[in-house]
Amino acid sequence: MKIDGEFKYVGKPILRIDARDKVTGKTKYSTDRYFEDMLWAKVFRSRYPNAKILKLDIKKARNFPGVETVLTHEDIPGYNGFGIMEPNWPVLCSDRVRYRGDAIALVAAVDEDTAERALSLIEVEYEPLEIIDTPEEALLPGAPQLYENGNIMYTNELKKGDVEVGFQGADTVIEETYSTQIMEHAYIETEGGVAIYDEKEGVITIWCGDQYAFRDQLQVARSLNWDPGKIRIIGSPTGGAFGGKDEISTQIHTALLAYYTKKPVHLHWTREESIMVGPKRHAMKSIFKIGADRDGHLQAIEVRVEAGTGPYDTVASPVLNLALESSPGPYRFTHSHLKGNLIYTNNSIGGAFRGFGTPQVTFGLEQVINRLAEKFKMDPLEFRLLNAVEKGDISAIGHELKNSTGIKKTLYAIREIDLWRNREAIKHNLNKRFPEKKYGVGIACVGEAVGMGIGIPDYANVEIKLGQGGILTLRTGAIEMGQGNLTAYAQMLAEAMKYDFAKIKVVHGDTFLTPDSGPMVASRSIMVVGNAILDAVKRLIPRLITLGSDHLGIPEGELKYEAGRIIQKKNIGQALALSQLVQHLNLPLIVEGNAAMPVSDKDFGNGLPHYYYTYISNIALVGVDIGTGEIEVRQIISIPDIGRVINLAGVEGQCEGGVVMGQGYALLEEVIVKRGEFLNPSFSTYILPTALDVPEQRTIIVENPDEHSPFGAKGVGEAPTCAIAPAIANAIYDAVGVRFDTLPITPEKVWKAINKR
Repeated sequence: MKIDGEFKYVGKPILRIDARDKVTGKTKYSTDRYFEDMLWAKVFRSRYPNAKILKLDIKKARNFPGVETVLTHEDIPGYNGFGIMEPNWPVLCSDRVRYRGDAIALVAAVDEDTAERALSLIEVEYEPLEIIDTPEEALLPGAPQLYENGNIMYTNELKKGDVEVGFQGADTVIEETYSTQIMEHAYIETEGGVAIYDEKEGVITIWCGDQYAFRDQLQVARSLNWDPGKIRIIGSPTGGAFGGKDEISTQIHTALLAYYTKKPVHLHWTREESIMVGPKRHAMKSIFKIGADRDGHLQAIEVRVEAGTGPYDTVASPVLNLALESSPGPYRFTHSHLKGNLIYTNNSIGGAFRGFGTPQVTFGLEQVINRLAEKFKMDPLEFRLLNAVEKGDISAIGHELKNSTGIKKTLYAIREIDLWRNREAIKHNLNKRFPEKKYGVGIACVGEAVGMGIGIPDYANVEIKLGQGGILTLRTGAIEMGQGNLTAYAQMLAEAMKYDFAKIKVVHGDTFLTPDSGPMVASRSIMVVGNAILDAVKRLIPRLITLGSDHLGIPEGELKYEAGRIIQKKNIGQALALSQLVQHLNLPLIVEGNAAMPVSDKDFGNGLPHYYYTYISNIALVGVDIGTGEIEVRQIISIPDIGRVINLAGVEGQCEGGVVMGQGYALLEEVIVKRGEFLNPSFSTYILPTALDVPEQRTIIVENPDEHSPFGAKGVGEAPTCAIAPAIANAIYDAVGVRFDTLPITPEKVWKAINKR
């Protein structure tokens, strides 16, 4: 359904429909729910990162006053495992633990203190095994094997042309190695939820923070050996996720405890548990070799990526795939050879995190691009423009870019920004005002894939109900996790129907009340849920005309729908408002809408390639204290190509949040794991940016509408964080002439590098 022209709601900074309830505290998150006779649950976890379980004794814990039940692997009716790609993550370990977060037993008691005391009464006899601390250790001859098939979880390789020919024809070749760290999602709401077993109805209801209620429903059903239709997941709203709640956390545990106790069960991870147990951003080592001809045109790129992924699969393989796809960036290469390995270790689990592998490789790529520009004595912006892809180009992995490809538009926009055009004068003035610091300006770009990629189901279903008072209720399985998607859905529905926005309601994230709209990942929901909404509208309007014809006694061909009314085409005086029409219906009018994400005509397997990309360029202004090494991020400007804006405030909010997350990645944040032990599992030692660290920000939106997307819009959730770290790194180099190949770039590293130079 193509809609053009001036918009009343789309593109406007409309107040979020969930804003008032959230700021007044009315919104109930999963762990806000309390019920009569509710039990409190705790999880007994492994003492060792790698060990055999020789003996497990829970009798003392079970007999402790106030304890309702203690469960082990023997109490799981169905499959003892979960995982999005491969269910090899044990619900409760039986004979082996492979990291410190592994769950061994569950306790449910009358209060939290009793549950904690019961944990201390569980006795386990272990046989500690040799720990695999790094990917390098895992690949050594004679290394202990975490699985029978070895320590390599997954390998992928992509080729285009012949890189050796490309390097032979290159005038300049640069080869560098970059390393990025483990990063914590740090959402406000840690993992948790409540489950209730209704014996009469035979239904377990689970409130939880998640990103895909319908997949959770299937995973819970598999472990309980139940009919999925008897498991209700209510996953919305979620108090922040960023990918970290895409996988199962507490859902199966609370369901098991509710089933056995026949009482409501509450389980809420502590912050320390959340940091230790949940999936993290993969640490990656990326080796880049890039060659360009004498005119500065990029010819060949060779990339090797290696990542430790912890002991279980979850979504690690798609993360590596996207890292490889993203490693050439938004640039043309004639030849490419991209290869990556995921390695099992006894450290933190690597999983989904905003950007999904792209931030790791972009950190290295965008510094190499700047180094090449410097070699050719070219402005780094002009060097990027010379090599940036356009619609119709063949990508570096070999598929045609057929859709909105606006990276050059974002770069043209930078040309006109004062921070870039007058950067030398700006730096000079700042250096004069603050002589203890040196200031620099850097840029970086990214093209972030949107959607799941070819071969991975990527669809959405919605329902629209016309009810009393002419209220239009949109039902979607989409999870609201802070990103503002509900408001954007309502805007698209109001715009498509030319209907009063105030009469739009959204029901979301409930497997019993809403249809399956797919996972809230991959910046996909605006596109695919939006198209499902337009499909539903396309079906709804003819139904309204038919009902209006029946009521008015006028042939359908003489009627049309216009802005909430059924009217005669030739006699505008005859009109029937939807609020009037619904009064004459015996039942609410409900229509369905469906959509699937388009896919590429190439198939490289494993979800590659993608069909859509969101492009963004960032400019960073930083000050480096030459005496202490401290870095002040003074200003960051984001220039995204997102097709078309649906909610202006929402896009700005995504960009601003992405900047701060990228800033933390660049300068501060790192989960430190040594020999399987988590050394900084709290916010006193895992350092996050605060409000005092947030730089001045601007978002300059480049609209480059896509013809197949709802109102031309593309997703914006992930791209804003992907290029911040290299933009800051390039700015640091501009300030003090020192480059960094590892993250985070701490004051200690900066001070040492400045003094060494």
